This record gives sequence, C-alpha cells and structure tokens, in this order.
Amino acid sequence: MLDTILQLTINGLLLGGVYALISIGLCLIFGVIEIINFAHGEILMLSMYATYWLFTLAGIGPYVSLIITVPAFFFFGVAIQRFFIQPILDAPPLNQIFVTVGLSLVFQNLALLLWKADYKTLRTDYSGDVIQIGELIIGSSRLSAFLIAVAVIIAIFIFFKNTYTGKAIRALSQERRAAMLMGINVNKTYQIAFGIGAACTAIGGAAIMPLYYAFPTVGSLFCMTAFVVVILGGYNSLIGTLLGGLIIGMVESFSGFFISPHLKEAVYFAIFIVILILRPTGLLGRKENA
Repeated sequence: MLDTILQLTINGLLLGGVYALISIGLCLIFGVIEIINFAHGEILMLSMYATYWLFTLAGIGPYVSLIITVPAFFFFGVAIQRFFIQPILDAPPLNQIFVTVGLSLVFQNLALLLWKADYKTLRTDYSGDVIQIGELIIGSSRLSAFLIAVAVIIAIFIFFKNTYTGKAIRALSQERRAAMLMGINVNKTYQIAFGIGAACTAIGGAAIMPLYYAFPTVGSLFCMTAFVVVILGGYNSLIGTLLGGLIIGMVESFSGFFISPHLKEAVYFAIFIVILILRPTGLLGRKENA
C-alpha cells in the first residue's frame, strides 16, 4: 500500500507540473494585464501543432523546437496584444470576454480548416522512457515537463526582480496610472508581458506534445484547468501557480485511483470552491496585485 501511495504522489506531482507549465502564460496575462484570456487554450493548441509539424517535417525534437517556437509565439502574443487586446483595455469586461472568446473560436476553426479534426501525436526515441526506483516508475516526459515548469518559473522570477522591463511589468500589475506617471510605456510593456505569456505557453505546448494528442479543440481541455490552477494559487503569483498545479495534480491522482477516474474533475472543483470560500484571493494571492 505504501508503494501505491508513493506512486500516486509521484504521478500527482508530475501531472501537477504539467498543469503548472501550461498555466504560467495565463498567470502572466491575467495577473499583469488583468484580461481574462479565453484564447489561452488555443494558443497552447497552436504551439502543440507547431511542435508537431516541426518534428514531422523537419525532424526537430520537441525541446529543440523551442528555439523556433518561443520567439515565434512571443511575437505572436505581441501581435495579439497590439491589435486585439490593446484597443479594449478600457472597455467593459464583457467586451473583453467577447473578444478573447472570438479569438478562441477563430483559432479553433482555423486549425480545423488547415489540419482537419485528426488527432496528431509524435513519438520520440525517449517518449516511452521511464526511470524506475524500486517499485516506483517515473515517466521521463512528465519529469521533463515538471522540471521545465520549475525552470521557467525561476527564470521569470529572476527576470521580474532584476531587469528594468520586469520591474516595469510588476509596477503595471500594481497600479497602471502610477506606472504611467513614472514614465513607463504602458502599451509597449503590456505587449512584452503578453508576448512572454504566449512564449511560456509555447514552452508548455512543446513539453506536453509527447504526452498528449493535438487536435483543434484540445485547448479547451486544458483551459479550464489552467484557470482553476491560476485562481487557486492566486492569480498574481507565479509560485502560487506552481503550487496550484501541484495541488490539482495530486487531487486528480488520488481521487482518480480511490474514487473514480470519471469524478476526478468534480473532486478538484469541489476542493477549489472550498478553498476560495475560505480564501477568496487564492492560496498565495494578495488583495492588491504585486
């Protein structure tokens, strides 16, 4: 029984790392720009397709492909912010929701038009590799995704603490009007923040492509979980996003084994609701953005 508990714990932590990785970009956009980006899942979907086609057509592995996809999706995110989000920053929240939902539908149908509804997956030489320690089994792809999530969060944390642009993004997340008075170019900084968020999502897409299938609506499967992870951890906290992902992964792992795989989402949503009732700002969130 102890081996089973340990295996479930490892599975939950690795799954939580995957969830945290695909939620980091949403945390940046949600916490800094304060836009509810319902197209987040579709950006993830497009990054998964980009990883797949680079592997299929050019033989570039998922992790090596980051050299191409990260800058490409950074500029893709900048373009989305510049042409779609920036004009509605001061619009009512309902208008903002309609725009991001519209982008989500456009990206979904564009993927359906270009690549049909077929499921795409890639298998590398290391896709099925495992690390076995006694009776415990650790999937190398899930472990890689977990380590990448931790590395990305550390890198962004250092960027925010030690660079002018990072400090400007933090200032905007605290108080936009005061940041403007201090001479910060709000629109440019928001574009950079959105670009970084999209680039982080591209990293998530590359990391999970060896684990999941890519298809036009795959983003919707992850988008709701990403929102739960970000809000649970505190929508303005990167460390909270990692913690939220680990909690959801652990809950899924244990509830799927001891209760039912079909009820694992219901279990973590119930826990999510209870935590927000007790702490509305999330586990590590603050009343004011920071």
